[in-house]
Amino acid sequence: MSYSVRQVASFAGVTVRTLHHYDRTGLLTPGARSRAGYRLYDDADLARLQQILFYRELGFPLDDIAVILADPQANALEQLRARQRQLAEEIARLQRLAEVAERAIEVQQTGVSLTPQERFEVFGEISFDLSYATEAQVKWAGSEGQRESMARAAAHSKEDWRRLMGEAAAWRERLLAAFDAGEPSDGERAMGLAEEHRQHITRWFTTCPPDMHRRIADDFVADPRAFALFVPPSQQRPGLAAYLGKAVHANASRREASPADLGDFADFADSQEER
Repeated sequence: MSYSVRQVASFAGVTVRTLHHYDRTGLLTPGARSRAGYRLYDDADLARLQQILFYRELGFPLDDIAVILADPQANALEQLRARQRQLAEEIARLQRLAEVAERAIEVQQTGVSLTPQERFEVFGEISFDLSYATEAQVKWAGSEGQRESMARAAAHSKEDWRRLMGEAAAWRERLLAAFDAGEPSDGERAMGLAEEHRQHITRWFTTCPPDMHRRIADDFVADPRAFALFVPPSQQRPGLAAYLGKAVHANASRREASPADLGDFADFADSQEER
């Protein structure tokens, strides 16, 4: 059975111009012509075209394909092995580029300019979910606080992150102790922990007024990825995010009601570090 050039182009997924080029270069010359002079391809031609497209998919130049097809027994295996080595090198190069791109994305979305090794060393179980980071950027787009937070995070040194994470770990221990002890979420101890958290954000990232702190706490309750930035899954308890959220809301309301009576938080934070 014979096929026209347009038929072959259609079911082979190539252009008519490509088939014409293969014919002109001698790579694939159809076995027959119609009375009107049109190219006609038979089953043997289609089998050869399939081989050509296979090698093209692997990235072989047309000249190399012609050599392979001229004597497939002598050249195909050697050529394929050589191409395999080239592809392996290219894959390794692209993987390195992908890692560089991923790191650039992480820096842009999380503001943390540490190497993966430094991240593991400093953050331990705390991990950054890039899908959450992307959504957060969209959610807080245009926020001066978001811009300041990202800029300050990117400027933190490895030692800054060590101190920051050390503070967070100590705060987390006190939060878990209060929760496990059954302290009320609107009690002094829980609200004090909420205030510590608010000041921690202010100290290391951006000024965090009570209303902003409420929205952050609401994210903790609504999205486990957000809460995992402060309390890793292995340390979480059922209801802990909601407990912290209520403490944050209670503390925010207290501060808004009588901000002048609450004193300087630095003294409070120092006393917590000594406990």
